[in-house]
Amino acid sequence: MSNYLSVLPLWELILLVVVAPSAIALGFQIIVRRTFGFERLKLNNEVAGFMFAAIGVVYAVLLAFVVIAVWEKFSEGQTAVAREAAAASALFHYADGSEPEAARLDGQLAEYLKLTIEKGWPAMAAGADDRETSHALDALYRAAMALNRTGTRSTADMSEVFAQVDNLTLARQVRLHLSSGLVPDVIWIALFAGAGLTIYFSLFFGNRNGLAQLAMTAILSILLTSGLVVIISLDHPFSGPVHIAPEALEQVLAEETGG
Repeated sequence: MSNYLSVLPLWELILLVVVAPSAIALGFQIIVRRTFGFERLKLNNEVAGFMFAAIGVVYAVLLAFVVIAVWEKFSEGQTAVAREAAAASALFHYADGSEPEAARLDGQLAEYLKLTIEKGWPAMAAGADDRETSHALDALYRAAMALNRTGTRSTADMSEVFAQVDNLTLARQVRLHLSSGLVPDVIWIALFAGAGLTIYFSLFFGNRNGLAQLAMTAILSILLTSGLVVIISLDHPFSGPVHIAPEALEQVLAEETGG
């Protein structure tokens, strides 16, 4: 479900998750009020009010916990991209040299960044890994090993080269891990069921002013479902209307290759 919802345009996501459920809640509110009448519903206010407060607190805690969790993971994805770009930039400088192996390392790094931007990112948006990009990373390691075998670089320099390649790989693995979604299915079930039950519970209160009660039901529904929209948008950091773009990698590639 989250995979499908996360790739929708923002307006479609809001329409499906916020507008439609809120309209259904208002329809049920009208039906319940006409079926039971204000006088019978009013009897629930005193006792059910305490229960509704408890339900609201429990669901609010769950919603806030998940929002904070997905935001932290989203930020982790941004940090991973920044670290990958920094490692690539440093590696370009360490690969600078007159040896053919150095030129090969420089070319393989540029090829890896190009494939990551053009093919790796779209594949990651679908929660998958691009095999061609993986092969380019393998070739980058082989190029680093070939430069090491020339013996033209000091041990300290080559240690930095391999450290930056490792940093590049680690940042990439973090990206791939985060791209598949952050929220387990059991929490999605709790979130949607909790929102539905909280709104459903609110229908059985009575207010003499029917329009005011409809307005309160609409506000409650919009607030709860808006929280779900935030979670859905952040759950897949590399796809959907709110996503992390490869701008940092594009900048490094443009600066180091002139294009």
